[in-house]
Amino acid sequence: MLTLRKSADRGYADHGWLKSFHSFSFAGYYDPRHMGWGNLRVINEDRIAPGTGFGTHGHRDMEIISYVVSGNLAHKDSMGNVKGIPPGDVQRMSAGTGVQHSEFNHAPNETTHFFQIWIEPNVTGIAPSYEQKTFAAAEKQGVLRLVASPDGAEGSVLIHADARLYSSLLDGEQSAQLVLDPQRKAYVHLLRGELEVNGQVLSAGDAVLLEAENVLTLAHGKAAEVLVFDLSA
Repeated sequence: MLTLRKSADRGYADHGWLKSFHSFSFAGYYDPRHMGWGNLRVINEDRIAPGTGFGTHGHRDMEIISYVVSGNLAHKDSMGNVKGIPPGDVQRMSAGTGVQHSEFNHAPNETTHFFQIWIEPNVTGIAPSYEQKTFAAAEKQGVLRLVASPDGAEGSVLIHADARLYSSLLDGEQSAQLVLDPQRKAYVHLLRGELEVNGQVLSAGDAVLLEAENVLTLAHGKAAEVLVFDLSA
C-alpha cells in the first residue's frame, strides 16, 4: 500500500529566524494521524536565517541525522565536536545517555536548508557518539546510495537503529530500484525536483509512505534529490 503525503499537508512553523515543516508531530504541531512511521519519528525541513540558529539544547536515547541541502550547518556539542556540515555530508549523532549541542548558520547572506531526522534506537542507555561522512554527488547519481545503516555497510554512517537510509540524485532517464521486505515499512521524501515513486508523481516536499510492498521504483526524475528509508514496522 502506498500513501501520498503532500508537502502542503505538513505542519509548519515560522519563528522568523527559523522556518520549519514537520512531517510528523513535533513541538507545537500535533496530529495523531502522523506520529511517525515505523521507527522513523521526526523529519523536519528547516531553513535557518543567516547569523541565527538553535542554542544549546539536549537530547537522549535518539538517533539524530542531519542532511544539508544548501548552505552550511555549524555544529557544536558536549562531546567536544565542533564541525561544519556542508551539502553532501551526512551527520549522525547518537544521543544515548544524553548530549548537549547547538546548530547555527554563521553565513552572513545565505540561508541554511537542511533536514533533521530522528530515528528511534533499538538500544538505549549507550554512551553518546558522533559520526560525519561525505557522500559525493557522483556516488548518488542514478543510484540509491546507502548513507546510514545499523552495520555501517558500504561506508555508511552507523546508526543504533533497525533502519537504513539511502540518498539518490535522479534526472532524465535515470531510475533506481530497491527490493522491499513487505513485513517492513518504507518512507520516501523528495527534497527537491520532481520524481515518480511506483508511478506516483511527487513534487518537492512530498513524501510516500509504503507498507506491504515488495519493490520501490524511482523514475522520471527532474533534478530530483530524494531520501529513502527502510524501517522496522
